[in-house]
Amino acid sequence: MCTTCGCGSDEVRVEGTALAHEHEDHRAHEFDRAHDQRAVMTHAHASEPSSARTVSIEQDILAKNDAFAARNRTALRERGIFALNLVSSPGSGKTAMLEKTIVALAGQIEISVIEGDQQTSHDADRIRASGARAIQINTGRGCHLDAHMVGHAIERLAPGGGSMLMIENVGNLVCPAAFDLGEAHKVVVLSVTEGEDKPLKYPDMFCRASLMLLNKIDLLPYLDFDPERCVEYARRINPGMGVLRVSARTGEGLDGWIEWIRQGIARARANQVEAATAPGQPHAARGARRAKARGRSA
Repeated sequence: MCTTCGCGSDEVRVEGTALAHEHEDHRAHEFDRAHDQRAVMTHAHASEPSSARTVSIEQDILAKNDAFAARNRTALRERGIFALNLVSSPGSGKTAMLEKTIVALAGQIEISVIEGDQQTSHDADRIRASGARAIQINTGRGCHLDAHMVGHAIERLAPGGGSMLMIENVGNLVCPAAFDLGEAHKVVVLSVTEGEDKPLKYPDMFCRASLMLLNKIDLLPYLDFDPERCVEYARRINPGMGVLRVSARTGEGLDGWIEWIRQGIARARANQVEAATAPGQPHAARGARRAKARGRSA
């Protein structure tokens, strides 16, 4: 677990700026009100507390993350923003798939992207070149994004109401599975070059994903990879998970992916209207939210 891998280091940077815990005027930001000091995660040595203490620390870290994630999710829902958390091994083709998605939806849906990597802004630069706004989070030694980092990035990006937010997590099939970011869905990208048994080796990630994109299918003629067996393994872990076979290079299968996104955006916008008209809200607030919803659909 991440109590031993350095994920709590102070190396996190959002678009090149060190991640501050509070603003200079000491007011917590919109996604970070009245929270405790972030847990410090240290290396465990034989002389340190027992495994029971380690479990307690892990539970505390995840509980704090879940609280930030809940705030992110509420804020996104209030604005009708459809958020996806893309997870995978390094080199699966997540960024290439994002580029294709942005181009396919150009002029139709506003897309904002949060890029997570240990170092460099290469992926964020690629996304901007594709036509979407992007912000880079560098995690330093950290092996995943967490909800606190993402909350800061969302505030910086300020995505518009009724839009889409794509979060490309750090390439890792282990730790990102445990950290909710406030997304609507986790989407796991598995390339056919990785091996069909990945769902069995990394069950937590596939269990928590709503959709698997089986990518690089254009390479199947050159590989000893059984896609049917891979899908069977994935559904053995998560029977309800959707599967789409795609190629970010050729665009094969992209229509199904785009349609899945469109349905998610429609649900997010419908949920926003439902929340805005829920009983118990002040009349003025309901009216203001209805007006915003009408403005987006006009």
